[in-house]
Amino acid sequence: MRIITRYMLKELGGPFLASLFILTVILAAGNIVQTADMVMNKGVEFIQVIKIFFLFLPYVLIFTIPISVLSAVLLGFGRLSSDNEVTALRTTGLNIYKLVLPVVICGFIISLMSVPLNDRVLPQSEFLARKLLKTVGLKHPSAMLEPGVFVKGFKDYIIFIHDINGNIMEDIRIYQPRENQATRTIVAQTGEIIPMPDRNSVKLKLNDGTADEISAENPDEFFKLSFKDYHMILNLDDAVDISEIQKKPREKSIKELLTDINGLNISGKGVIPLRIELHKKIALAFSNLVFVLVGIPLAITTHRREKFIGFGLAIGMFLIYCGIMLTGIALAIRGLIPPWIGVWTANILLFCTGIFLFRRVAKF
Repeated sequence: MRIITRYMLKELGGPFLASLFILTVILAAGNIVQTADMVMNKGVEFIQVIKIFFLFLPYVLIFTIPISVLSAVLLGFGRLSSDNEVTALRTTGLNIYKLVLPVVICGFIISLMSVPLNDRVLPQSEFLARKLLKTVGLKHPSAMLEPGVFVKGFKDYIIFIHDINGNIMEDIRIYQPRENQATRTIVAQTGEIIPMPDRNSVKLKLNDGTADEISAENPDEFFKLSFKDYHMILNLDDAVDISEIQKKPREKSIKELLTDINGLNISGKGVIPLRIELHKKIALAFSNLVFVLVGIPLAITTHRREKFIGFGLAIGMFLIYCGIMLTGIALAIRGLIPPWIGVWTANILLFCTGIFLFRRVAKF
């Protein structure tokens, strides 16, 4: 039995590692492109960019590990089934449950190991990454101004820039909401970002634009100012205060979430988002186990050994899993179902499906 166990784990180990590597590279590709842009176009130090990249890796792993587990099971047992090796082992009198027990145990171990990843490593890495990005913004203001995004980090201003090449901006929109007054709008064709580290500020030099303003006293009055050059000073102290950065719910550990939940229960405030985040950490970790339970009988039944089909099926099943979980979370946020049901529904459905398929396979 030990020989069979080692043989099966070897069959699954290769596809698992290969899938984990390929998926991690694919999902991290966007961060790789952004990393290169920050180094080459925005002047951010290479070592800081590498730190940011590795701090975002745990977020990628919480998705790639379950998909890799499912891919390994589908590919490994699919090949064993298509070559009739599973049938040969069963003809020797070996029970199907004993045959797959070592793989199920491995799935359980991976789930247990994923709990600290989701509970401590991921929240801490995301929080450190956010603080590091804020620090980078202090030294390299252009890194804070993302093209195609409404930047709301600067006090009193909302900035939208169509494109940025180095420190040169194109098609700029700046909105200045004012209390009890109409919002002021500044539009410029081009502009330049000029860091002012001695004043902890950044200057925006705008070219060829207009500044529009509606009179607060008389909405029918409209003022339009055309300019060739226009200078604005943005204070980075208002945009970035590292000491006051607070953790978001997803950046907290289970212990921290429980403390917040107990405190909010006393004050009578809503705790549904916190409970959802707490259950997500555990449910996503144990998705590895339920994928093993549903993947083994599915692979034995389909008899498919093609790697492309197995890999695609794994991704498809994971998307279905995520769709069910997101639907449950949406219902929980609306208060239609308890948070734990909303988060765990996907795991429960896949677990029941796996048990049902196992019973069918065991009858043959």
